[in-house]
Amino acid sequence: MDNREQEKQLAARKSLDFLTDGQVVGLGTGTTATYMIRFLGERVRAGLRIRGIASSVHSQELAASLGIPLTTLAESPEIDVCIDGADEIDPALQLIKGGGGALLREKIVASASRKFVVIADSSKQVPVLGKCPLPVEVVPFAEALLARRIAALGASVVLRRDKTGQPFVTDGGHHLLDCSFGAIAEPFALSQKLHDMPGVVDHGLFLNMADVVLIARGSHVMEHRRTER
Repeated sequence: MDNREQEKQLAARKSLDFLTDGQVVGLGTGTTATYMIRFLGERVRAGLRIRGIASSVHSQELAASLGIPLTTLAESPEIDVCIDGADEIDPALQLIKGGGGALLREKIVASASRKFVVIADSSKQVPVLGKCPLPVEVVPFAEALLARRIAALGASVVLRRDKTGQPFVTDGGHHLLDCSFGAIAEPFALSQKLHDMPGVVDHGLFLNMADVVLIARGSHVMEHRRTER
């Protein structure tokens, strides 16, 4: 196992310290969140009593296979703790997410949570957002139009495709545009511009959402907290 995978596991295990009996827990999506769900399954089998709300079909199926009890937002509209990964984390704890294709449900689950805990390996820390492409979830009908409009903002826009070469389809039935802006100096302004475009469902800028960020570096996990939400 390489160092990055070890760091993911360290951060994932540490995040379970935020859980207690009786909680409703948001289950993230992605490689680091997958470790967390597997470790959570061990805790559940050892007697921890929680209910999970999954942010993707993949995470839901994994949790069910591990015996983690599941609920829904209809049954449990307030989530105690959400634990999820991130693709980028800047010094202000602003995030880019969506590399795994589940950004819409991830954002919904995180926004419904009293505490949002982000877990990551050290490679996810960046001085400024924009090292990786920003995913933008769009309705297929408007895809070509939106690709042109986002490109006009200065991005290189690529339609995400699956392993067969077909457009990647999210759990909500939408497509993803991966938009390379370079350094995003004003993420709040960009967020508003994207939201103002009819046909944009959501995007991977998670701004002022993370309460706690756990970043593993080597054999240590550093905890960062945001003072306001």
